[in-house]
Amino acid sequence: VQLVESGGGLVQAGGSLTLSCAASGFAFDDYDIGWFRQAPGKEREGVSCFSSRDGTTYYKDSVKGRFTISRDNAKNTVYLQMNSLKPEDSAFYYCAADGKLRDGSTWSSVDEYDYWGRGTQVTVSS
Repeated sequence: VQLVESGGGLVQAGGSLTLSCAASGFAFDDYDIGWFRQAPGKEREGVSCFSSRDGTTYYKDSVKGRFTISRDNAKNTVYLQMNSLKPEDSAFYYCAADGKLRDGSTWSSVDEYDYWGRGTQVTVSS
């Protein structure tokens, strides 16, 4: 099982980045895929999730309207388009896969996810 994130980098406030999460080694179509982030000294937090069950998308309140999650099942890849980036968005970003397919109420819980990538750094300068 592999989840590989890419697309991170350094960007000025107000700029954009698109993160990719390429998956392999499991039945991608049957898994919800989430994006999490962790800043130094802080807990890992859920940013967004794409439900494989019904296509519902979930977002952390502070990124709604700025971030967009999408998935391409043909490519086993999930994307996170991040616009209007702010310095507080700076963190290590991880994607994760959840095969339990619950109703979405726990999408932001770290404990829900079965597989994790190694992450990619996003730094937003002011």
